Amino acid sequence: MGKGRVEAFTDGVVAIIITIMVLELKVPHGEDFSALAPLWPIFFSYVLSFINVGIYWNNLHNMFHTVQRVDGRVLWANLHLLFWLSLMPVTTAFMGENHFAPVPVAVYGVDLALCAFAYYILVVALRHLHGVDTTFAKAVGRDRKGKISLAIYIAGVLLTSVNQWIGVALYVAVAMIWFVPDRRFERLIEK
Repeated sequence: MGKGRVEAFTDGVVAIIITIMVLELKVPHGEDFSALAPLWPIFFSYVLSFINVGIYWNNLHNMFHTVQRVDGRVLWANLHLLFWLSLMPVTTAFMGENHFAPVPVAVYGVDLALCAFAYYILVVALRHLHGVDTTFAKAVGRDRKGKISLAIYIAGVLLTSVNQWIGVALYVAVAMIWFVPDRRFERLIEK
């Protein structure tokens, strides 16, 4: 199967996810800067989630650019990732509206970890379909960054029971790791 439909569908779902997240932001009541202060947890949660969803969208774009086709396994793996990403508006609101209480921070981290795991499954499905000697497989390599991110998310969830700010800090750290553009795919495509 061609990859065009899965790319278009993924782009549409990601756009809807971001739209739902931004609709959760409420207009502050008041006309000065002090009216914004109570909204900082919700806004910070939104920014973190926007960055995370954007990172996945960017990586999916790069990945699908290097593959030639998809199959049923890839379609289901992509849907699996989109499922966990589609929960991001709920876990984002849960964390932000509860001012980073431990349980909402842990739930948010579980969602991030499940997104990372689903992304790994998608990578495995694409590698299986295209083989180990393709541009895709060479660009992904061992995907250390992805595996390290999953480990950090799990650590963040577990350490939230000690202090929720440790979890938040680890989630931010992963976003910062990926915020630097991943040039693995671009380097191989340029050759």
